[in-house]
Amino acid sequence: MQIIHALQQWWQHQTLLEIIGVITGLLCVYLAAVNNIWNWPIAIISVGIYIFIFLDARLYADMGLQVYFLVMNIYGWYFWSRKPATDVKTPVVLITLRQMITSIVIIALVTPALGFLLIRLSPILHYQPASYPYLDSFCTACSLVAQVFLARKVLENWLIWIFVDIIYVGVYIFKHLDLTAVMYAIYVGIALLGYIDWRRDYRKQLV
Repeated sequence: MQIIHALQQWWQHQTLLEIIGVITGLLCVYLAAVNNIWNWPIAIISVGIYIFIFLDARLYADMGLQVYFLVMNIYGWYFWSRKPATDVKTPVVLITLRQMITSIVIIALVTPALGFLLIRLSPILHYQPASYPYLDSFCTACSLVAQVFLARKVLENWLIWIFVDIIYVGVYIFKHLDLTAVMYAIYVGIALLGYIDWRRDYRKQLV
């Protein structure tokens, strides 16, 4: 009975906004993992909700990341839908050495710059101090790269998501965003399935 009571109390502290964000977030990632174009419009709804959730949680880099995701989801929807319905779907490709080096450089530059910016801008804009500014910035930088690769159908985007989602689980637990932490834990599993499914598609393309 104590467990049930504790669960009831926990559930009462969850917001409707976060619940909707979690549902649409899980659905869009699952649809992306199975190569379904409808992941993009559902993702637009999810990231729109999380702009407000992360603002309230003082995760400003994550909030800005959602704005970026909004733009990239619109781009991804366009990129995936360019081919006629009767044509083959956009093929999966492997990451190139140039893309890999560029990604590492971008993450190495964006992380300290964004972290420093978050620390400096918070008092100027009269916001509460940013939570975990450099860790938040590192995850944001990794996510920027992964989202571009997802939109371009680069197979290894899923490996980046697995790595960064594991970190996000810990961050959201400490910020008491329990449902979001659960969602990102599920994301890890979905990303693994996405990698396996996309790798299978890539191998079929070679036949």
